[in-house]
Amino acid sequence: MELTLEQLKQIVSQYIDKNDIQNLLLYGTPGTGKTTLAKLIVNNINCDFLYINASDERGIDTIRDKVQGFASSASFKPLKIIILDEADFLTIQAQASLRNIIETYSRTTRFILTCNYLERIIDPLQSRCQVLKITPPSKKEVAQHVANVLEQESINYELNDLVLVVNKHYPDVRKILNTCQVNTVDSNLKVDTSILTSSNYTDAILKELKAANKNSFKNIRQTLADSNLDDFEEIYRFLYDNLDEYGKDDLTKASIIIESTGLTKTL
Repeated sequence: MELTLEQLKQIVSQYIDKNDIQNLLLYGTPGTGKTTLAKLIVNNINCDFLYINASDERGIDTIRDKVQGFASSASFKPLKIIILDEADFLTIQAQASLRNIIETYSRTTRFILTCNYLERIIDPLQSRCQVLKITPPSKKEVAQHVANVLEQESINYELNDLVLVVNKHYPDVRKILNTCQVNTVDSNLKVDTSILTSSNYTDAILKELKAANKNSFKNIRQTLADSNLDDFEEIYRFLYDNLDEYGKDDLTKASIIIESTGLTKTL
């Protein structure tokens, strides 16, 4: 279910007022506040909670030991909530085990799962949760928010520098703020203009793919090298989302290759 920001606020407010939640599955692009929202909920509800980063603890042993152990333990509070952050990293076996635990302890325990890619969560888990898509604010709203943060921190900035950072990393608000922090010296935000080149690397790659020739592979490798990428998950998602623009024949086969290669690289 895709919600506006106001609708999401209304749902969360109702949970807090009732001091109870449904099992939730929050999904969306990185840096849009899924984990922050999950922690906000548990911090405003009278509950005991357990936080697990599933990208670090992704196996079935984590589910059997930590999750089931916490769910089955006694509590002096009316509710227990387990946050499984980055649940799309859980193995299929771990997800299947989690499905049974959700059912077994449904009277006393709720679950909040967060993920970037909904398709990596098995259907039986999705059906046991209220699935909410966390959509990012507009670029304008993000820029206004970041500007407000900079002003509160007494950091001087040029509007062009702020626009440069937002355009490069949107919709990842976390990365936008981190980039501003890294590029702030003596209370002044000054962004290296070379960032502009790397921000357009996806456009350059798409252009090469659409007009493929014998030099395209070399040009794409050079573009990736110049962009200084340290996380390739974004490029695999871009290739998948834009497959119709450059794919010609067997789109299904191409999508399987992208998904399998991208999953292997990110794991």
